[in-house]
Amino acid sequence: MRSWARFLVGFLFCAGLAACDSSALAPRSTGVLPQSRPSGLRPELPAHVDVPRQSLASYDLEVYYARVQADLLSQGLLRTDGGGPDTPITDTMLARNFERIALAEEYARGEGLKPSRGELGRVKKWVKPVRVSLEFGAHVPPDQRVTDRNMLTQYVDRLAHITGHPLTMSESNPNFHVLFMSEDDKADIAPRIRQIVPDVNPTALAVFDNLPREIHCLVIAFSDEPGGYAYGQAIAVIRSEHPDLLRRSCIHEEVAQGLGLGNDSPEARPSIFNDDDEFALLTSMDEMLLKILYDPQLKPGMDAATVRPIVLDLAAQMTGGLGPS
Repeated sequence: MRSWARFLVGFLFCAGLAACDSSALAPRSTGVLPQSRPSGLRPELPAHVDVPRQSLASYDLEVYYARVQADLLSQGLLRTDGGGPDTPITDTMLARNFERIALAEEYARGEGLKPSRGELGRVKKWVKPVRVSLEFGAHVPPDQRVTDRNMLTQYVDRLAHITGHPLTMSESNPNFHVLFMSEDDKADIAPRIRQIVPDVNPTALAVFDNLPREIHCLVIAFSDEPGGYAYGQAIAVIRSEHPDLLRRSCIHEEVAQGLGLGNDSPEARPSIFNDDDEFALLTSMDEMLLKILYDPQLKPGMDAATVRPIVLDLAAQMTGGLGPS
């Protein structure tokens, strides 16, 4: 992890709704320490906006995250170009990164934020159609809700095109819930998650009680059956205090993680599944990882030895077989 380490990105996979077993949690955090707080930056709320008054704690987070984003951008990080001539991708790189990002888990199952030992696990993905809904805390301003809805809708459409899997925005029986919440809405998060998944593991739920500001956003996912690997529900929580780019970055990573790309690798480049903050948005390699994961040949529960030859073949097809790296 580089010194400007961006986000501790992982994944919480719960094996079954009735007996949910947490495996890894997917919070984003940052080690960036912004410069001293500027004065006189409290934003004016637009006239006639009927939202509760913002607390000082929420405002402080808003200023903090604005400084984090500014500091990262000043270092040439948070790229939005998806990669280019400076980030070549070979079949070997792609296959290796697939194993580390799609099969390994960052956190130990059932032990909260305790790091795993890095073993390769099994394929985790959706088989049923994914119906994405979004919800806003009472303190999220209306104009920001419009922006976030547009960002999420466009991204879901893009993911559907990339994966070939049915992904749609839907308020009818949704199974992938994206919650935009402010610090002032935090008391509503755990109860809402319990409404969606009544048998949620207490270890998973406890993480939401006091999120440190280093955790920008996170996602939890659940299988349909105990011990299964086919997803049935997912919930992403994104802090509304983020400036637009960090919020969009959270959308990109958390929703993609909720589809099955649950880990990070320091070798993954160009990728958002890396702690180095270089890329803010889904990259060309990330698209390839999603295409591999949702190739019909890969089934939930397959182990690394079974999928390796399939992944190597798909990686060679996608990159033209550019050789080792």
